[in-house]
Amino acid sequence: MAATKAKVIVEVTSDTVCPWCYVGKRRLERAMRTFADRADFTVVWRPYQLNPDAPKEGMDKLAYYNQKFGPARVAQMMPHMTKVFADEGLNYKVGGLTGNTLDSHRLIAWAEQFGAAKQNALVEELFQAYFCQEKYIGDRAVLLAAAAGAGLPADGAAAVLDDPQAHRAEVEQQIARARGIGGVPFFVVNKSYKMSGAQPPEDFEDLFDQICK
Repeated sequence: MAATKAKVIVEVTSDTVCPWCYVGKRRLERAMRTFADRADFTVVWRPYQLNPDAPKEGMDKLAYYNQKFGPARVAQMMPHMTKVFADEGLNYKVGGLTGNTLDSHRLIAWAEQFGAAKQNALVEELFQAYFCQEKYIGDRAVLLAAAAGAGLPADGAAAVLDDPQAHRAEVEQQIARARGIGGVPFFVVNKSYKMSGAQPPEDFEDLFDQICK
């Protein structure tokens, strides 16, 4: 008789414009693949806003980085992030707009009702659009395209985006609860184990090994 797999639920608090959140997602997934024969994984996404006051209409991403960090630091950051992304098989780009992420989080919250796999697929589509395709995820068309790419119903996604109050209270409550964590990505595994930052896959694997014993 086959061994029973461990149940592992990973709750990830992240922002859709956080590069380390995308890196953390990819590293988590590498570790999950390693343990695919020992554990059944469910990944659930929770919202965070690095810049809740960012304008909804968006602003030039690179100009914002220069304003926030200073041109000298940005000049150092960009090659580093490009390499970090490349190590995960991703092409990091800094063109396009950045801005308020509330609508993207409302869409992610809506997607959860269709199952963790669909929600996870939407998060991947949003990260890809923003970090690799220079698209602005505050744009309605980009958000709808991400929902379609994740296999979510177009009419439902449009309804969420057309109603500013849809899932807003839920998202704002979750963001408020997350304020004490200090930074993202933040991982809670089986409601007991907590990990902060884009940890290397080996750190996740060590934890999964403990759970699966």
